Amino acid sequence: MTRSLVTGASGFVGRHLLAHLVEAGDEVHGVDRDVDVTDRAAVETTIARVRPDVVYHLAALTHVGDSWHDAHHFTKVNVVGTLHVLEATLRYAPDATVVVVSTAEVYGVVSVDDLPLDEGQPLRPVNPYAQSKAEAERVARELSRRGLRVVVARPFNHIGPGQAPTFVVPALASRLVNARERGENSVAVGDLTTRRDFSDVRDVVRAYRLLGALGVSGEVYNVASGHDVAIADIAKWLVTRIAPNVRLVASAELLRPIDVPVTRGSFAKLQRATGWEPRITLANSLEDIVGDIEQRHTT
Repeated sequence: MTRSLVTGASGFVGRHLLAHLVEAGDEVHGVDRDVDVTDRAAVETTIARVRPDVVYHLAALTHVGDSWHDAHHFTKVNVVGTLHVLEATLRYAPDATVVVVSTAEVYGVVSVDDLPLDEGQPLRPVNPYAQSKAEAERVARELSRRGLRVVVARPFNHIGPGQAPTFVVPALASRLVNARERGENSVAVGDLTTRRDFSDVRDVVRAYRLLGALGVSGEVYNVASGHDVAIADIAKWLVTRIAPNVRLVASAELLRPIDVPVTRGSFAKLQRATGWEPRITLANSLEDIVGDIEQRHTT
């Protein structure tokens, strides 16, 4: 039986990963705010106690908008925290594999001619969150050279039931449900022209477990659907599903200082290494998100 340790276990992805690992028969240990990854001693104590076979390092600050206001804190959690997890694993569980979760935000603004993005694409992060994750990847490569088995997952956007309403899809769905319940006829939105590669979180966590078992140390793997979709198209679907009479009104307050116009990733490397491919359609993801939000509004 594989003994797995998940940092950031109470977060959106962490909860789905825990469920998937349990379903797969792993012995699962999850930590979140009870173990501050910026506290070296706390991390070392946890690794020494659990002695994991695989560490899934999800603990991070992830909201791009928030990173503009507190870049130092993002660096502390995302870079220093990653270093603590990796060094503690090397010391107390040297035979373990660490799956470090990065982000496709590290690619930055790219040309349409570069799509779909593969792992050889240069990194050009354009926001503090992405910069912190690019640095965390550098730390992961350094620890792999020191003998630790480290695999980096570079997920593109992922969605699913339970995601916080600070992210674009559940945010818009929540506003539409609220507008429907209050009888309002408009909802504020940000930039709907951007295009994103969305995967369902339940497909994403499958990829993480496969990478923990089959990924090559020191390598980076995109986790992507291979398709990009306009936020405007998702917004149209949500309006039709939730509140057909509501208008979407652009709001300058919801715009980011810099936004990436389009992303689309290749999952070919991940598929070659693990056999992974996406299973859950975007329509199914959106329906599950709306169902989850509607259920929470009625309870």
